Amino acid sequence: MTTEHERRFHGEADRLRSAERITLLEIDRVVVLAVEDLRTPRVLDVGTGTGLFAEAFAAKGLAVAGIDTNLAMLHAARRFVPSADFREGAAEAIPYGDKMFDLVFLGHVLHEVDNPVAALEEARRVSTNRVAVLEWPYVEEEQGPPLAHRLNVATVISAARRAGFGQVEHLKLAHMDLYRMTIQAPSS
Repeated sequence: MTTEHERRFHGEADRLRSAERITLLEIDRVVVLAVEDLRTPRVLDVGTGTGLFAEAFAAKGLAVAGIDTNLAMLHAARRFVPSADFREGAAEAIPYGDKMFDLVFLGHVLHEVDNPVAALEEARRVSTNRVAVLEWPYVEEEQGPPLAHRLNVATVISAARRAGFGQVEHLKLAHMDLYRMTIQAPSS
């Protein structure tokens, strides 16, 4: 049985910015796909780590905020993206108000949370438009977490549906899986 927080990243900050890992992440492509068709989005990077994706979103001229449970990671993120608003917080309890962001991005976070549905519900709460989730593919490989910690496509889509997303799009990238979840306006 997996204990609470067992799946969270406990490694060195430098590992998150290794050249090998950055190549696998396809950061530029992920950022373009995440913000596609959104006008000057305000972005929240959940589980920001060292701010790798926050930095890429900010480089596109976007207003960026980020949260992480690890204070050392937040300190590193602030060095890389001093213009961003970084706060301590967990995906299941985002410390921002309702509908504050156009895009909420979870990069390699969903497989680490204790309750994926609760994390997606929180992301949906603070977003006006879209939630994008980047995850490791559900295959055994040297990079990334062990297979037992990874989420398969059906699990992510099911969690998104249970969290209230009507439209969930799965995009298979060269080394990653990207999910775009759209928040549907309530029916009148």
